[in-house]
Amino acid sequence: MGSGSQSPGGLEYMTGFGNSFESEALDGALPQGQNSPQRCAYGLYAEQLSGSAFTMPQHANERSWLYRLRPSVRHAGAFSPLPPGLMRTAPCREPHSLPIGAQRWNPPPMPEEPTDFIGGFCTMTAAGDSDSHSGMAAHIYGCNRPMENDYFFNRDGEYLIVPQLGGMRFHTEFGIIEAHPGEIIIMPRGVIFRAEPAEKEARGYVCENYGARFVLPDRGPVGANCLANPRDFKYPAAAFEDKEKPGRLRVKWGGDLWVCEIAHSPLDVAAWHGNYAPCKYDLRVFSPVGAVAFDHPDPSIFTVLTSPSETAGAGNVDFIIFPDRWSVAEHTFRPPWYHRNIMSEFMGLIYGQYDAKAEGFAPGGMSLHNSMLPHGPDADAFEKASKGEFGPVKLSHTMAFMFESRLPQRLTRFAAEAPFRQESYADCWRPLAKNFSGKTE
Repeated sequence: MGSGSQSPGGLEYMTGFGNSFESEALDGALPQGQNSPQRCAYGLYAEQLSGSAFTMPQHANERSWLYRLRPSVRHAGAFSPLPPGLMRTAPCREPHSLPIGAQRWNPPPMPEEPTDFIGGFCTMTAAGDSDSHSGMAAHIYGCNRPMENDYFFNRDGEYLIVPQLGGMRFHTEFGIIEAHPGEIIIMPRGVIFRAEPAEKEARGYVCENYGARFVLPDRGPVGANCLANPRDFKYPAAAFEDKEKPGRLRVKWGGDLWVCEIAHSPLDVAAWHGNYAPCKYDLRVFSPVGAVAFDHPDPSIFTVLTSPSETAGAGNVDFIIFPDRWSVAEHTFRPPWYHRNIMSEFMGLIYGQYDAKAEGFAPGGMSLHNSMLPHGPDADAFEKASKGEFGPVKLSHTMAFMFESRLPQRLTRFAAEAPFRQESYADCWRPLAKNFSGKTE
């Protein structure tokens, strides 16, 4: 392809979460029978990208082979530090005066100045330690311009990107991938990309996972079907850039941002094969399960993806959604019950209304209910759920989510002092009166 051109392909996808794929933008670019032949077709270079240690068990080994115009050592020159802006990395214990307790924020305003995807990152919470591959961070982003001749990769963790307002398009080493509200993108650690809003501007949430890579949860007694199914995860087809234009490569490494000048696009992979690649998933094809007689199941039945920890069942991070579904349980308080939980819960609303909040939790907003701190439905939601009829109810056009971790999530100073934080959030529980009468109903 000529200078500044892109190979054929565009938005083409392959399906099957965790599978090994192969894709080529040039016929014959993929070698057959071996990974690194003495001479690759078209004068390409063979390079392996490993997302796991070489000696991991076979089922957990993650790697892809890339066949590219230049090896990536040509994409990295002398690095210089960059100011991190409002991006933070765990461990993060920034001083602020906000005490512990339930927190909630209104939707953040869109940036007024020209801002790209990485420049628009604002960290809300952080947990664990990125250097020890434990924990997570919850970010929000707002952007209104593309990353032109500007590229990025994150060494510290993988990104789970949740668009909320407007879509995002990512040009990656593996091809092009695009997601809109109601979809998510998983961007593995170390994958180079440039991003652009699919429309004029975009806003959303990002979970930065420092720990084990996201996988599908074990279904246990649920069996082989329902929840998220592997066939619904979509991977990009190979599409490369042969572009000789000056640009820069930004890197997040050890919690710091770095930059180096480059003379060409690093998205020059003409073919690839393996199981370590970005993918997208439509949350609306998640098949929920629930109670069909009485009582309220645990929210774990809505887990889409989990980052396992060394303790079985205690997720480093769980990604949980609350989508459209029927509520049919009889003689049951249907919203989430009042509870205190070892897990910390960062929650966001993509669209619609969440059934445990009567008002104040708007699309684009978020909340934090930290480890062992009490929370539950507000007074209005309690009143309606306690006195309502028990017929089947369809919860429609709603999509809320949680980034849930076994580790406590610590607020950044930005989150604590944000002008869109709801200072009176706890007031929603004040009308909960003592109803005790000393008599059975």
